[in-house]
Amino acid sequence: MSTDNPAPPSALPGDPLGLVRHHGDEPAPEAPLDGRRSRRDLLRLGLVVAAVLGAAYAAGVGETVLLVGFLVVCIVAHELGHFVTAKAARMKVTEFFVGFGPRLWSVRRGETEYGVKALPLGGYCRIVGMTNLEEVDPADEPRTYRQRPVWRRLTVAVAGSCMHFLIALAVLFAMFAGTGDVTGYLPVPADSPIVAIDGLAHGPSPAEQAGFHLGDRIEAVDGHHFATFAAMRDFIAARPDTRLDVRVDRHGQLITLHPRTVNLATVEVKGVGAAATHVSRPTGFIGFEVSSVVHSSPGASVLHAAGDWWHIASSTLAAFGRLLTLHGIQGYLHLIASPSAAAHPGAGSVRFESPVGIVVLLHQAAGAGLAWVLYLLAAINLSLGIFNLLPLLPLDGGHVVIAVYEGIRGLLARSPYHVDVRKVLPVFYLGFALIAFLGISALFLDIRQLAT
Repeated sequence: MSTDNPAPPSALPGDPLGLVRHHGDEPAPEAPLDGRRSRRDLLRLGLVVAAVLGAAYAAGVGETVLLVGFLVVCIVAHELGHFVTAKAARMKVTEFFVGFGPRLWSVRRGETEYGVKALPLGGYCRIVGMTNLEEVDPADEPRTYRQRPVWRRLTVAVAGSCMHFLIALAVLFAMFAGTGDVTGYLPVPADSPIVAIDGLAHGPSPAEQAGFHLGDRIEAVDGHHFATFAAMRDFIAARPDTRLDVRVDRHGQLITLHPRTVNLATVEVKGVGAAATHVSRPTGFIGFEVSSVVHSSPGASVLHAAGDWWHIASSTLAAFGRLLTLHGIQGYLHLIASPSAAAHPGAGSVRFESPVGIVVLLHQAAGAGLAWVLYLLAAINLSLGIFNLLPLLPLDGGHVVIAVYEGIRGLLARSPYHVDVRKVLPVFYLGFALIAFLGISALFLDIRQLAT
């Protein structure tokens, strides 16, 4: 939760990075902008954004810039989750800003100042009284984070990650219901339309000889019906140099074609399927490729989105777990030390992506199509949500650990209890150092990869 100042004020003894803010050290708040100046600054900000988008499209990277902008919106939504739940808990929220650094535009509504700052690297929501060491105005004490019930503090702490989780679920639903799945999560149906017909280096392929057309849908092979294209392909592969009866749906009309398979181990293929034809054992081959896009109904898309959400989340958790093992640490250090290992990572290797790497991935996804863009955005949001729940300050998970511990101690003692954060700062600083190391090393790996 980005409740700390982007540039922390003078810190408490033993807290040089300002993980625990001291409210009494904060500078006086800036005077709110008057209405005319606020509107002028907002207009100037809009013109700057339009100019940046125009320059990006002129340079051919407009889609990538839009995707980066959407990702910034996702990060702001994280802070919006904290903001809404804090307001619902009647906590005092003094600032809600998009970005960091110099203020570009702001407006005060009640006790909260809303605005935009120069560096679009996320945002922050300032809630008073996040720890027992922060000094606040006695009049505001009843509305501090630390004075609210444990369940209220937990809802505020996890709200940011929950926003990422909801965004990921919505984006996955849009993929399944809109663009269709191209990631391989859903098996490709056997009756998917033919989108390419391969040829042979020396003569026509069985598909060309038998008269297959683009758009044909395979209904049955030798009287066998298949649920998936993979099952049908395995059936054909087991029958080299064999005449097959293939029933085809061609624009609603059923016809039967009679291809004779060739042995893929003895021919050279030209076309879409050429990359997957290196086999050593006898393998039957006809030479058609079907669409890998799997569309779903809105109702089925809900179930598929939930299933893929869990699949990505569990894979992300497993990756975090592998990184924390001795083998994972050694592998990560090897990636840093060896450019060749980083360029060709082995199976099971885990690494973080820096903002530079994420921009590169978004650019690649934009070129691959909307479905891959949606899938990548879902994966990024899930990773951000899970990462923010790690039990380390200043991440949300650190506040979750404190709230849970205070709740248990208070329940056992039958009186409110507040953790002395100063005593546990060394532990949290170790975690902070780990986060810093991962961020710096990820940036190093991404820049080195771009430079090679």
